[in-house]
Amino acid sequence: MKALQPGTRIVTIGDSITDAGRNQPVGTAGSGLGSGYVALLNAFALARKPELGLVFLNTGTSGHTVRDLADRWQRDVFDLNPDVVTVMIGTNDVWRQFDSPLFPAGHVLPDEYETTLRELTKQTTERGIDMLLATPFYLEPNPADAMRARMDEYGAIVKAISSEFGTDFLDTQALFASFLDHYYPAAMCWDRVHPNLAGSVMLAEGFAGVLGFGGRF
Repeated sequence: MKALQPGTRIVTIGDSITDAGRNQPVGTAGSGLGSGYVALLNAFALARKPELGLVFLNTGTSGHTVRDLADRWQRDVFDLNPDVVTVMIGTNDVWRQFDSPLFPAGHVLPDEYETTLRELTKQTTERGIDMLLATPFYLEPNPADAMRARMDEYGAIVKAISSEFGTDFLDTQALFASFLDHYYPAAMCWDRVHPNLAGSVMLAEGFAGVLGFGGRF
């Protein structure tokens, strides 16, 4: 990714972890960015790189899969004229396979996930927009757990697409490894999907590091 310039517009898109109660139709600075990692990311940028005046636009939407992102990509990404797009999607694509096994219409299987995310990445990078692709995660320390193993499979797809198109990449699962070495997942969230404030800090630090304003003050 090129060095961030003053006034860089950054669209963050994804599911409920990105949404975090953000304002509609587009979450903007202040309370409008929601209560999750995007709001913290904006705060880190203001505190660490105030001279840049970065503009964050949150279009995360609860319950969405990569299939939903494709349906709204023009409106929620291209129409906002971003310089950078961060994408973290896949949690619901995997989760619906486990909590709604008898409703396959809502399942986004690996082939569809890969094809859709690759096409969105292709369209976006061809327009000269920088991208940061982040893996989905599941707060389960045992990699042999069925849902954790499936989530890791989708994470590997994200990594491969990032490598293919030369985008920036964030392994969000790795961000939680140290925490999970010391605490049971319920200490962060009951459903192992929606992190508390500490988890949001971990995510924000991860994104900030890749974007170029991580580290200590």
